[in-house]
Amino acid sequence: MRLTEPRIPPLAVSEMSEEQREIVNRAGGDQPLNIFLTLGRYPKLLKRWTVFGSHVLNKSALPDRERELAILRIGHLCRSGYEWSQHARIGKDIGLSGEEIERIKEGPEVPGWSRADRAVLRATDELHADAFISDATWNELKRTYGDEQLIDLIFAVGNYTLVSMALNTLGVQLEGG
Repeated sequence: MRLTEPRIPPLAVSEMSEEQREIVNRAGGDQPLNIFLTLGRYPKLLKRWTVFGSHVLNKSALPDRERELAILRIGHLCRSGYEWSQHARIGKDIGLSGEEIERIKEGPEVPGWSRADRAVLRATDELHADAFISDATWNELKRTYGDEQLIDLIFAVGNYTLVSMALNTLGVQLEGG
């Protein structure tokens, strides 16, 4: 975590308007995370962003494993402790091992990755560094993934880059400290 205190504190239940409560609960359920409680201070943005974020996380054509590889890698590259922590848990829930999750930090070239995993991680690195996937990496991705999956990969990395920037800058803290 880059900041030890939030720059914009998450909403307390007692201070939520009816609109904020409705949007925060729709975004995060009955026990909303600090990201939703913080963004709940701007309900119009939260309402619109959660539609897109829900697609990336829950309706993407990209398989869960590849999505989480990309999200965890971009969370690490953006040095977002909150993002890393949340998606390490999600990664385990969808079947990534603890060893794989830790290896994501080392990048695509360390031993142990499949050809497809390495391509996803390399694409994430390239998007982060240059906002572009090289021809070599693109051609490798095309061996495994279709057009919708490739588009979803780009948008997953882009969304979680944006989310990491917001989490880091706003100082969103992990739930329970």
